[in-house]
Amino acid sequence: MKSQCDKCGKPATVHLTEIVDGHKAEKHLCEECAVSEGIAFKTNLPISQLLEDFIRQTSQPEDDPVCQACGRRFSEFRQEGLLGCPNDYDAFGGQILAIIERAHDGSSQHVGKVPHAGAETQKKQTDMLRLKAQLKTAVAAEDYERAAAIRDQLKKLEQEQA
Repeated sequence: MKSQCDKCGKPATVHLTEIVDGHKAEKHLCEECAVSEGIAFKTNLPISQLLEDFIRQTSQPEDDPVCQACGRRFSEFRQEGLLGCPNDYDAFGGQILAIIERAHDGSSQHVGKVPHAGAETQKKQTDMLRLKAQLKTAVAAEDYERAAAIRDQLKKLEQEQA
């Protein structure tokens, strides 16, 4: 690798390779010449501070909504995972809904967690409990046609489980 600046002959510290239309072009520049060409910039900040500033600038978009009730920003919610108040659901609306749907496989309502090993059995038991409650409600309302349909669904589930 070339060790002298193409412009002034000082030791090169910046090496740039560009490929334009299949042709390779290399530039070897000292720090001062690289700054003058706009390829590099000079700073006295440590690299950790530069990275932190860069991350902060890229993680807070200009359209970062703010809850008027508690002052919480959506970017704060994203960073910490906590909402500030119940009004945040309204303030952040569709953005929170998208996160919830992603977390619940497309559903916007919490559906709970079930271990993979017993998922099917657990689902059938939950369906049976739900149907029994619906059957009880239908009988109490004297809606016997609906009660008969629910009873048939319940029998079918019981046969599948046996």
